[in-house]
Amino acid sequence: MNIEQARFNMIEQQIRPTNVSAPEVLELLGIVKRENFFPKEQQSLAFFDTGLPLAAGVTSLSPKLEARIVQEVAAKKTDSVLVIGADSGYLAALLAHQARHVTVMEAVPEVKSLAQANISKNGITNVDVQWGDALKNTNFANFDVIVVTGSLESVPENLQQQLNVGGRLFVIIGKAPVMTATLVARESELFFNTKALFETSVPALTQAIPAPTFTL
Repeated sequence: MNIEQARFNMIEQQIRPTNVSAPEVLELLGIVKRENFFPKEQQSLAFFDTGLPLAAGVTSLSPKLEARIVQEVAAKKTDSVLVIGADSGYLAALLAHQARHVTVMEAVPEVKSLAQANISKNGITNVDVQWGDALKNTNFANFDVIVVTGSLESVPENLQQQLNVGGRLFVIIGKAPVMTATLVARESELFFNTKALFETSVPALTQAIPAPTFTL
């Protein structure tokens, strides 16, 4: 297969039509090679409009969703970023090219190891992959950007509180089949602005505990 043609098709046929138009994001998709974050047998599928199986039942995000996230959070060279849910490591790698530093928190050891190996293999030095549950961590550092790669039923208060003023939190809220990609911006110490971006559907974050369902 012609890898560069497949990448071009992915950008032009999948990513641009989903309102990803920022030149710096489109350029980044050519710099960070998505196929390098998947095993050889999956590399030809890395440009398809779908998630791919990773490890321990976890599935990657689709390319168009990864690109849209990068555009929406608009990380800057001075930003400190937290990614909750390591995925393949590709999203963290994209953000690392824009930000000062990226911390990845992953609750599944196999996925953590996979992402860490991919980050190292691709020579990215400003990403730190850690094992742990960021949803239960109330004493973590503050960040300028926080991205949650799996869906949640609501926006966690502790994640909002970990945003610096001016910081942005991207999270997908709701239950299948329709969920809402949401951006929470901390405009002051006390005020948060929540904006619904678009509808989508992704698997729940691995460590997220569904709300109890009561039946009569």
